[in-house]
Amino acid sequence: QAQLREAGGGSVQTGGSLKLSCTASAYYVCLAWFRQAPGQEREGVASINKFGTAFYGDSVKGRFGISKDNDKRSLYLQMDDLKPEDTAVYYCAVPTFESACISGDALLPQSIAIWGQGTQVTVSS
Repeated sequence: QAQLREAGGGSVQTGGSLKLSCTASAYYVCLAWFRQAPGQEREGVASINKFGTAFYGDSVKGRFGISKDNDKRSLYLQMDDLKPEDTAVYYCAVPTFESACISGDALLPQSIAIWGQGTQVTVSS
């Protein structure tokens, strides 16, 4: 059974940084990060494929960076200049189709086949 395990969440103050990691039980060409704040819908944060093609949600562009280590089956999310509105549970995800990382559809929740358990990120003002 495919598994995704996130790590690196925590509490920081506004303007701080965190780096999330996700370790997969198998190799995936296309991976993505999502987040969900209380009472809100799950939101696509960033996606990347094995070639480094990346897409970002508008709210995190210029502040977050996604990267992938194919050898380690790992995905990362470097989050800088964090804001209170970034507070959410962050999920690692695998889209159903690899092409989603080319089209940008990997940022749509309905494109996802596998979800991780999530890791909490809390940003205080």
